[in-house]
Amino acid sequence: MTEAHVPPRVPVLVAGGGPSGLAAAIELGRRGIEVLVVEPRTALDPLRPRAKTTSVRTMEHLRRWGLADRLRAAAPLPVSWAQDVVFCTGLFGHEITRFPEAFGLWTRPREIAAEAGQQAPQSEVERLLREAAAELPAVTLLLGSRVTAVTDGPDEVRAVVEGRDGGTAEVTAEYLLGCDGSAGVSRRAIGARYEGSSGALPNLSVTFRSRALEERPLCAHGVHHWVIGTERGGLMGRLDLDGTWWAIVQGVDTVAGDADAAALVRAMVGDDIDVEVLATDPWQARMLLVDRYRGERVFLVGDAAHLNPPWGGHGFNTCVGDAVNVGWKLAAVLQGWAPAGLLDSYEPERRPVARRTIDAAGSQEAFLAPAFTGRDLDDDGPTGVELRAALAEALQVKDPEFHSLGLVLGYDYPDSPVVVPDGRPVPGPALATFTPSAHPGARLPHAWLAGGDSLFDRLGDGFTLLRLDPAADPGAGAAPPPARPRRRGPPGASGVRRSRC
Repeated sequence: MTEAHVPPRVPVLVAGGGPSGLAAAIELGRRGIEVLVVEPRTALDPLRPRAKTTSVRTMEHLRRWGLADRLRAAAPLPVSWAQDVVFCTGLFGHEITRFPEAFGLWTRPREIAAEAGQQAPQSEVERLLREAAAELPAVTLLLGSRVTAVTDGPDEVRAVVEGRDGGTAEVTAEYLLGCDGSAGVSRRAIGARYEGSSGALPNLSVTFRSRALEERPLCAHGVHHWVIGTERGGLMGRLDLDGTWWAIVQGVDTVAGDADAAALVRAMVGDDIDVEVLATDPWQARMLLVDRYRGERVFLVGDAAHLNPPWGGHGFNTCVGDAVNVGWKLAAVLQGWAPAGLLDSYEPERRPVARRTIDAAGSQEAFLAPAFTGRDLDDDGPTGVELRAALAEALQVKDPEFHSLGLVLGYDYPDSPVVVPDGRPVPGPALATFTPSAHPGARLPHAWLAGGDSLFDRLGDGFTLLRLDPAADPGAGAAPPPARPRRRGPPGASGVRRSRC
């Protein structure tokens, strides 16, 4: 790589082009801010899906970017196919209990949100985000290169970018977003460190195909199947409708040679089915949060700032929330209508959200599949019925993992230096239930307008004035901002209500 391949100076350099880096680039690029995204991976791996849950809130961000319908069209598992998480004694065994409309997977519009959740492998989401970022004239994607060194400073950031051929170039940026995960250089560059713990059980993710699971009727229809009481416990589900499945086997010690993936899948299914293993991925849950989110002009975003356990599907979505928050603020500062002090609100707004999300997901570590055991669960007689009923009651402790709209939509920013409380009562924190509220710092309550439009569709990219009149269309006063601000000052209406990020 030669220096000619890399612009020597950019307003914003994004180190890492995963979900958080791409989301930040889209947020900035849509506002006309020049962004260089440096990402070492040239190809995405569809056989290691990792995150599979795109939350209601992330889908609302995708809707604002014009991408929600594109993701649903590309997703290999439509929401209409299945919405429930099912607990069973094996895929050909007995259903124990189910959690309906998990992860916000509903098929009819609801008043509380502009979008339902969506199941899609992370590789498919990243592919869409790459396409969307590449469509923006202000965004440059540099794939196959990585940021190997970062020097933070009061006036600029200097970074070394290394290409696949070993050549290097130096880039100077006004700001750098560290979206380079746990192994990147951004966190070390500002002296931040992770604090927290790891899960007690090792896990093995397996992607596989099986004719038996296509040809034989399963005990229940669900988007996820949690298997309880077999030799191996864990969860599994369809990756697509063409015969590809994923499984997470819990309590697998790969170091001890306990990783015959096909045998593990058969043990969890509960029958000697055919299994064609496509990929495996050993991992351990992490509950880690950095002690600081920024240096002088370097900001940590996504996994570089926090590592969430996957239970509940919040990790990737929290990363996108970070990116949206810091993205619009950087744009405001670079466009000149907000002071640099606005950026001081990023950490006090997003770090408590990550802390709460890690705590909520981490609390489920005590209730993984191996924690629920029992003999005779597959008994077809009264004993089995009684045992499954008792276990179904005990499994209700899992409900906040699958129904968590209070966490997904109900967070606010009470400690932000740019949020001024209005003195009115606010809903208390909740995980499973969500109470819409218009208090400062909260997400704007959603409403469907006459004709089926979402209130959120009437909001511009900047600030919007809402005229709230019970006798009028609640969206009639929404005034979209100009595409680019014509003067110093917040884009959009002069009277503002900000609660979007």
